[in-house]
Amino acid sequence: MADRQASDPELAAIMRAVGCRPAWAAVALVALLAVVAAALDVAATLPPWVRYLPLAASLLLFGLPHGAVDHLAPPRAAGRPTAPRWMALVGVAYLLLGGGYAVLWTVAPVVSAALFVALTWFHWGQGDLYALDALGADHLDGRGVRAGTLLVRGGLPMLVPLLAHPERYRQVVDAWVSLFGRHLALSVTVDARLGLGVAFAAVTAATLLAGYRRADGPAWRHDAVETLSLWVYFLVVPPLVAIGVYFCLWHSLRHIARLIGIDRDGARVAFVERGAVAALLRTGREAAPLTGLSVVLLVGAGVVVGIETVPGRLAALYLVFIAVLTLPHVAVVTWMDRAERDGTVKG
Repeated sequence: MADRQASDPELAAIMRAVGCRPAWAAVALVALLAVVAAALDVAATLPPWVRYLPLAASLLLFGLPHGAVDHLAPPRAAGRPTAPRWMALVGVAYLLLGGGYAVLWTVAPVVSAALFVALTWFHWGQGDLYALDALGADHLDGRGVRAGTLLVRGGLPMLVPLLAHPERYRQVVDAWVSLFGRHLALSVTVDARLGLGVAFAAVTAATLLAGYRRADGPAWRHDAVETLSLWVYFLVVPPLVAIGVYFCLWHSLRHIARLIGIDRDGARVAFVERGAVAALLRTGREAAPLTGLSVVLLVGAGVVVGIETVPGRLAALYLVFIAVLTLPHVAVVTWMDRAERDGTVKG
């Protein structure tokens, strides 16, 4: 898959314009604001809703919509025309996997929360690996360095906030399980955080070094700069803000760049002829119906369970809802990876 992507200059241009440059700007700006806020000691005086603003924006701004084209993505990834049977297959996957995961949340919320973190770790690493391939990352040609890169890239948003902000991290996860009448007994000691931090830093360094030894171009430097920048970003930015911005403007935009790249007769043509905004609008129109349906289902879930209209509880409900969608979405994206690697989707 890496070789096929690296030989596609249009996909690389799409990834840079849509998936990378806005993400770099957002991460740099938010990290700078967090450092300034800490230096001026004004973070504690900000209204609580500010922390939830990036997450709220993700309802309509790239976050939730980035999975709303899953019904069209597998055949496009395989180079086949979209057809009702593909949409039906994806619909069944969402019904069975998402429905089963929703049931699991009601009976084992702590296990479900741990599964959500693990799924997101894998999926966000998976997304960054695809983006690096699209940019011609020749240093990712071995299984070991690919596995290490997936582990590091997914672990940056999932583990580093725990190292730097353990209490806030615990509060966020506890809010998920408290929706189901449970509480999270999570306490990470300073020694445990230090051990985890040293171990993860060592894995990061070893993975980058392994890639450097294989590198024959500028893509390794791109990988290294992004990796180190994300280390700093997740260390200095409070978890909820950091994850909200990353979800919208890093992970989701990279997946949308992928969707543009595989829509060869639609969004890709729009990108080549009219630029990134035209391509985003084209993909956005395709995502709009299922994004709207998802918002309706989310509001309905809130009404059924009688959720309080306070930011923390609303954010928890939204994240659990995202969790339920994440499992089938990961299945679809993994299917896409195989389709692009093999040139076909079986079925």
